[in-house]
Amino acid sequence: MATVNVDVSEFRAFFQKMGKAASGDFKREMELFLEGLGNELLRILQDEIVRRKVMDTRQLLASFEKGEQGNVWELSDGDLTLEVGTNVDYASYVNDGHWTNPKGVQYRFVPGYWLDDGRFIYDPSAEGGMVLKQHWVEGKHYWESALRILDKMMPDLLDAKLQTWLDEYFE
Repeated sequence: MATVNVDVSEFRAFFQKMGKAASGDFKREMELFLEGLGNELLRILQDEIVRRKVMDTRQLLASFEKGEQGNVWELSDGDLTLEVGTNVDYASYVNDGHWTNPKGVQYRFVPGYWLDDGRFIYDPSAEGGMVLKQHWVEGKHYWESALRILDKMMPDLLDAKLQTWLDEYFE
């Protein structure tokens, strides 16, 4: 009777690596990957705000930095979701567009002063200011643009991350 000897040591090593990866290493890697995606989205948002020449961007730009005032950054552990955004009041108006005055108001006075470079600074205690006539201010659409850019980058980012992970565990 003939016998066949099968060396299963490579299978054992493979399944040990699978067990290690499944025991939490892969989840930690995915959390880090998601955090990196969030940071990349914040960077792209800042670039788009600058590129689209949003006026007086200091507070808006700062709100798109992790940990800064006005920033939204939540990474939930349960199902690996990441929420990135801003709580700056005027961010949606800058992105989506807005009317200069409330509905039904044709003109309104805004207290403040003008700088030499042409920028207007709102100052409720100023004696001077400007009168705004009702009209539509088109949005800068920086949010949608940033998401389109990240969406184009995503397949390559995912491929690279998956390949790195496979190389780390299975080579």
